[in-house]
Amino acid sequence: MILYTVTGKAGNEGYLDIAKSGDISGKNIYVNLTNRCPCNCVFCLRQTKELMEGSSLWLKDGEPDVEAVLDEFSRYDLSSINELVFCGYGEPTERLWDMCRIIDELKKQYPALKIRVNTIGLANLIYERDITPKLEGRVDTVSISLNAPDKEEFYELTRSEFGIGSFDAVKEFAVLAKRYVPNVVMTVVEKVMSEEKIEKCRNICDRLGVTLRIRPFEE
Repeated sequence: MILYTVTGKAGNEGYLDIAKSGDISGKNIYVNLTNRCPCNCVFCLRQTKELMEGSSLWLKDGEPDVEAVLDEFSRYDLSSINELVFCGYGEPTERLWDMCRIIDELKKQYPALKIRVNTIGLANLIYERDITPKLEGRVDTVSISLNAPDKEEFYELTRSEFGIGSFDAVKEFAVLAKRYVPNVVMTVVEKVMSEEKIEKCRNICDRLGVTLRIRPFEE
């Protein structure tokens, strides 16, 4: 599915096609643009073939083009939703230019629309340059998956195609994004790491000047 909502309590979410979600007022609406990702995280559901095939978030027919996404949006009134979130199974910045085009078109109709991007924070390595200026005026919140308190564990967990330097690149991306995005957040997942490691991540975020969000663990 391209557009979906999240159901259930925090930590026990399910995914529901926006077409089946009823009244979308006050809800977060999620945009699923790609299956591509520069990481191969050990904890990601993508690693379980059975789940991949059975999950409606997996884009079996390939990536939807911009026109198809905008056509999906045209069926709904976004004026009363809480937030529009670019997320899904893949890394949304893999389609940065298309994401920007979609945001620009939606903002013409909904200037006050709140936009969040959930990312692994490696876009500058993907494009081999600083892309954070492209977020200015488009994105209200960037939520970056920190995942670990040091570069060795980050690489071990994410198996990033960019190697051991990925952790430092993620931190640099957060600092650069602060110049253009009002709210920059880094996240870790409770129960996945010890309280000691979470505290180390909190210290990292404090040094970077960004907010740490501890996400509920999803069984």
